[in-house]
Amino acid sequence: MRRWRWLVWMALLLLGLVAAVGAVEAQGGNRVVVAPIREVINPPLAEFVVRVIDRAESSGATAVVFEMDTPGGLDASMRQINQRILNSRVPVVVYVAPPGARAGSAGVYITYAAHVAAMAPNTNIGSATPVALGEGGEQQMSDEMRAKVQNDAAAYLRGLASQRGRNAEWAEKAVRQGANVTAREAVDLKVIDLVAPDLQTLLREIDGRRVQTAAGEVQLATAEAQVERVDMNPVEALLHLISNPTIAYILLSLGSLGLFLELSSPGAILPGVVGGICMLLAFYALGTLPVNYAGLALLLFGLLLFVADLFAPSHGILTTGGAIAFILGSFLLFNVPEAAPFLRISLAVILAVSLTLVGFLVFVLGAIIRSRRRKVVTGREGLIGRAGYARTPLDPSGMVWVDGELWGATSEDGEVTPGQAIEVVRIQGLHLFVRPTPVRAPLGEEWLEASGDGSGAKSQVGPVQRKSERRSVSSG
Repeated sequence: MRRWRWLVWMALLLLGLVAAVGAVEAQGGNRVVVAPIREVINPPLAEFVVRVIDRAESSGATAVVFEMDTPGGLDASMRQINQRILNSRVPVVVYVAPPGARAGSAGVYITYAAHVAAMAPNTNIGSATPVALGEGGEQQMSDEMRAKVQNDAAAYLRGLASQRGRNAEWAEKAVRQGANVTAREAVDLKVIDLVAPDLQTLLREIDGRRVQTAAGEVQLATAEAQVERVDMNPVEALLHLISNPTIAYILLSLGSLGLFLELSSPGAILPGVVGGICMLLAFYALGTLPVNYAGLALLLFGLLLFVADLFAPSHGILTTGGAIAFILGSFLLFNVPEAAPFLRISLAVILAVSLTLVGFLVFVLGAIIRSRRRKVVTGREGLIGRAGYARTPLDPSGMVWVDGELWGATSEDGEVTPGQAIEVVRIQGLHLFVRPTPVRAPLGEEWLEASGDGSGAKSQVGPVQRKSERRSVSSG
């Protein structure tokens, strides 16, 4: 009886699991995935877009909606996003929102690639002119090269317009003349499909539309679809954040500072670890950005001069040269044209970081120089310059009392009488070289103790006195 009861319970459990899976699958068929496309189009953002579309396909979502607000970005990242959209089996909707957002430069191409393009009121789209984001910048691009780049971009955007049934003539103007229109003008020119004030209105408006995907024709059923929002995971968000030119510059500066502190104080460990992490993250970010290698070389050369000043003090010459190189490298690090201001570091950030870093380095170098110039007060070197008294005549050698100990010494400036004050000039092994001073020691209790004639003979003894005492004890 118990066995049958267990079988019944197992059967009910399996039926419940099957029903739950069926409900999830049914829900997945009427679900819209919504994800943001914000700020600069770069490799981390492109990987995120690809992941969202992959997830929507695997889960059987009805559509993917990307809420876009971007000034543009890198051509390679834009083409990676468009390739994934063009090969998507799930309809992709690009929605330029919220009000005040824009789809600039690379955002135009992504909007044209979408199966459905929409904008919120008070948004704009355009300025798709390609710019040279290499080391030399746009100014060094020849007329022939500029024409080739523009022709390539115009042909690419015309192809997208033809595939999606959008305005190819305006696309040509956006590339060659940098044309820019508002949301209402974009609808009138058939650049986009509709204007929607919010996401729910957009889903109702596009419900029933038929679009052509990589899997064939699909009819959208979004009016009653549930919305699933997907954001970047922590790793994607971090990589996207540090790919910002300003963040990359700050990381590079912090990394330089951490490595400098580790070299100036070996064994501190923490500055070296933090500096190394910041430097590696900065190098990753620089790999995704249009870096001017001359500017990067100036930054590293400035750091090299700072480090060199630690080992070869130059009275501030190396530090000054390093500061100048660092500031110049900061201005030249990203040599971008006027058409891509979002890739430029602001002047305020450059001045704040440069002055802070240089000021801190000057402070550290000053502290190191002052510590090196400070008189040694411990060890053998600490005896040099110390005052003492002669215990026996120095003609030229004898015994002296220095720093609470009895030492063998040699006078370098004539004979010294017992009790006369002396000053240590140098030391060789355990032997002192001294010179007399005009002060004479008081022959009181302290002197008697030092001479071994008082009751305190055992309290203060030097290396030589200990040896003589051992000889007297063994002979007795």
